[in-house]
Amino acid sequence: MYEKILVPVDGSPTSLAGLQEAIALARVMGSTIKVLHVVDEISFMTSFESSMALTAEVFETLKKAGQDVLQEAETRVRAAGVAVETELYESYSGRVSDLVIAKAREWGAQLIVLGTHGRRGVGRMLLGSDAEQVLRQSPVPVLLVRGG
Repeated sequence: MYEKILVPVDGSPTSLAGLQEAIALARVMGSTIKVLHVVDEISFMTSFESSMALTAEVFETLKKAGQDVLQEAETRVRAAGVAVETELYESYSGRVSDLVIAKAREWGAQLIVLGTHGRRGVGRMLLGSDAEQVLRQSPVPVLLVRGG
């Protein structure tokens, strides 16, 4: 049914829950999973936790961390016997949700699976919801997997 499943990951337990669900689906359907990690300079610069400037060194650290996240995800998918591709996408502008949708279109994904924190109320208003935006704008079905 779904030959190509796109799974955005950030290394959090929530995104890994999404990955595990995608792996289970892919095993049943014989799908290929594409694991996507977005190195997002804008989110870093505007995050509540960030108090430092984004230097070239910090950006390289973020890219290295993203590569580590992708390697861990690839290892999990391969261990389950599922075909996998990975992509590290460097973003200098735009919302992560828009970039995920663009990559889904570009790759020809037939399903997007992503973990969500399930925030509500003020938490969602303040932090935004990339998962909600992907759900609203996606040209393909989206499976949201709630984290623990």
